[in-house]
Amino acid sequence: MDNHNLPKTEKELENWMKNNCYNFNGYSINGNSIFEGFGINKLGGLFSWYYTERGKKKDLKYFQSEEEIIAYAFNQIKGDKWAKTNCIGFTTRIEEKEELESILKEKQVAFFQDEIPYYGIEKPVYRTFVLGCDINSTEYLKEKYYKEK
Repeated sequence: MDNHNLPKTEKELENWMKNNCYNFNGYSINGNSIFEGFGINKLGGLFSWYYTERGKKKDLKYFQSEEEIIAYAFNQIKGDKWAKTNCIGFTTRIEEKEELESILKEKQVAFFQDEIPYYGIEKPVYRTFVLGCDINSTEYLKEKYYKEK
């Protein structure tokens, strides 16, 4: 992306994220609410880049203009591998994880998987993530492979 196409307003940044299939789970851009993560706040004539966690918000950096904070936020988001991930698999069954892996390999979709102790050490959850706009061709798989409880 060249400098002429860089987002300059919060609305443009929001649209860029949507057009490139970034998720908003950890970023409050243009007013969406988040439980934990980073966001943009307007304080009078100043803009702040903040971090929020468990209801506590902390301003991390201040900017004089919207264009400056948007350039900063854009670089932060673009450099965050988790911002471009979309979880399509969430299961405690290793067979389902492996089945989903086979489907994605067959479709030649880039993905990665991990294992977390979501329900405790002895009952791990296997997560499968696709990147960016690959979510558009794989979202239907969530119906079968994304199971919370």
